[in-house]
Amino acid sequence: MLRVHLRALAAGAVETRRDIAPTDPELADLEFHLSDRVRVSGRLMESGPGSYYWDARLQTTVTVPCRRCLEPVEVTIDEKVRVLFAEEEAADPSTYVIPDHAGELELGEAIREELILAAPEFVLCREDCRGLCARCGKNLNTGPCDCRPEPDPRWLALEVLKARPDTDTE
Repeated sequence: MLRVHLRALAAGAVETRRDIAPTDPELADLEFHLSDRVRVSGRLMESGPGSYYWDARLQTTVTVPCRRCLEPVEVTIDEKVRVLFAEEEAADPSTYVIPDHAGELELGEAIREELILAAPEFVLCREDCRGLCARCGKNLNTGPCDCRPEPDPRWLALEVLKARPDTDTE
């Protein structure tokens, strides 16, 4: 996906630029569909012995289902990413650990996780989305369904009284 040789960082910060195809195996099995390539741009620099700081931007378009009607909605992601890579386990769970004796830094896992975090969990196709019928599943944005409304159970006692024969008329 995107790798940087650690020796290159000895000379200073390294620019990281790459367009990653939506079909890249590192991006497989996401809970959303990538509609466009992922554009990655940033700088990777040493931030101390055995640690590296990556300041980057991820840009793409994803397709996610509307929360109410399940129709696909395209959402633009333009996310600023700040990630720390370290050779030793850190107290911060967001730090990525570099494997022992690694000669290069693999940014793929960080890109994948940051995309997952940037993708919205709940999206509406429009603010007044009417959703799906709870009984037949029809998209109510396209018009009403043919289901009869269920009676309100609070009125059932009155319906029973209404159905009884009238005994006061004799």
